[in-house]
Amino acid sequence: MNLTESLLHALKANGARHIFGIPGDFALPFFKIIEESGILPLYTLSHEPGVGFAADAAARIDGTLGVAAVTYGAGALNMVNAVASAYAEKSPLVVLSGGPGQHESASGLLLHHQAKQLDSQQRIYEEITCAQTRLHDAERAPQEIARVIGACLEHSRPVYIELPRDMVAAPCAPVPPLPAIQVDADALAACAAEVLARLRAASKPALVVDVEVRRYGLEAKVAELARRLGLPVATCIMGRGLLADADMHLMGTYMGVAGEPELTRMVEGSDGLFLLGVILSDTNFAVSEKKIDLRHAIIACDGEVRLGYHVYPHIPLASLVDALQAQTDARTVAAPPHPQPAPYARGMPADEASISPNDIAMAVNDLFDVHGKMPIASDMGDCMFTAMDIDHTAFTAPGYYATMGFGVPAGLGLQAATGQRPLVLVGDGAFQMTGWELGNCRRYGWDPIVLLLNNASWEMLRTFQPESRFNALDDWGFADMAAGLGGDGVRVRTRAELKAALDQAQATRGRFQLIEVMIPKGVLSQTLQRFVAGVKRLTATSAG
Repeated sequence: MNLTESLLHALKANGARHIFGIPGDFALPFFKIIEESGILPLYTLSHEPGVGFAADAAARIDGTLGVAAVTYGAGALNMVNAVASAYAEKSPLVVLSGGPGQHESASGLLLHHQAKQLDSQQRIYEEITCAQTRLHDAERAPQEIARVIGACLEHSRPVYIELPRDMVAAPCAPVPPLPAIQVDADALAACAAEVLARLRAASKPALVVDVEVRRYGLEAKVAELARRLGLPVATCIMGRGLLADADMHLMGTYMGVAGEPELTRMVEGSDGLFLLGVILSDTNFAVSEKKIDLRHAIIACDGEVRLGYHVYPHIPLASLVDALQAQTDARTVAAPPHPQPAPYARGMPADEASISPNDIAMAVNDLFDVHGKMPIASDMGDCMFTAMDIDHTAFTAPGYYATMGFGVPAGLGLQAATGQRPLVLVGDGAFQMTGWELGNCRRYGWDPIVLLLNNASWEMLRTFQPESRFNALDDWGFADMAAGLGGDGVRVRTRAELKAALDQAQATRGRFQLIEVMIPKGVLSQTLQRFVAGVKRLTATSAG
């Protein structure tokens, strides 16, 4: 077995199911082994940001390792933004980069793709990964691979592995099994008991879940725990899509002033707020109508549990959930009755009226009613806020890091990972960045339905600074380009045309379907309107 094969077998043994990548000269040797060994299927895309987003989305939706393979310098540095997004949003992404051989710097010449020093790339990646290694020693490589993959799984964050091109075929032993994470059993039991005591003492307990619940594969266990405790459950914006398949009543997505008033009151008025796997970000909590005193909340995230000023370190989320289940029966905490979630709007009139984002949400809900739900990949902008009015389904979007260009490659990652046909929501600005990855669908048999919200504007930015002319974009006529990329495209301007286009797209398999939805300038989803108003109000208050 050579070093690359040892690495690939270790990735597969620890959950990786595919590799997304773009080759380059420093990466050609290990790409050759990836392709010829067949240990993991390889999907090549067109631009490194798309590779990173696709691998990230595959990891998010599947709760497994995502793998992105690139070349040294021009490839890996081109993917920094996508990896930073995965780091911020806790996605277990493995970056495989080709690298210079051991003796390539001996000539005294600068090496092509070298930015500053030969190790500058690795030092840049130290800022956006939780572990790094350069596999320059075949004897030590198995332990290094185990260490780095273990860190990726434990912390659910990206890691970086560099393969010098003269080492990829070096003989190498198999990677040993990853060591089990050690947890202090007494501390864990005490922590679970204190959490349950706090919930029992609360008159209005509530559970809010976020990304770590999926990252650690805990959705089914958390749903069962919520049933046992009788807790009302909501997700954060970043956790949208969690528990979509659970047999339970989910209250919806907490968005402060931008969300449903009843849900906002439930979360902000709770005297026993349990934040499970929640990232304490401004996206999740900056538009709270009533400031949440996190000192009185139960916060389980980043491998520790905080109850006010009492902190239990080194408590993995999975261990905590197991311990809570071990200390509960069918109904341990008698929570008071809580309201049921309001149904999402549906029944879009198929008339000649122009299309708003809310019409898009209704049209998708109508489609789901007839044909069943689809997983959704959304980009940043009003398309993401529009998704908040779509029925709860498997969902991924860059809700915190808020990078543009995620949606289309993420949709490809979803289909590769799940085999399910995805629905992609993307704005025209983001589509200009990475929409061209659709041209790879034909090679792999992917056929997403893409709803492109086109208002010829960076409309979300315009809402914050309407006086700036640079937010205006040109009309590129995206639907006309679909055929050349191997799919079908249609431009729609009325609600009747939107319904007809969705029906046609759903009925057509084997080719991606691009529906370019023309939206008048200044027309926003109601959710984004409330979100922007809340941010502006809070900004004005802090400025005063």
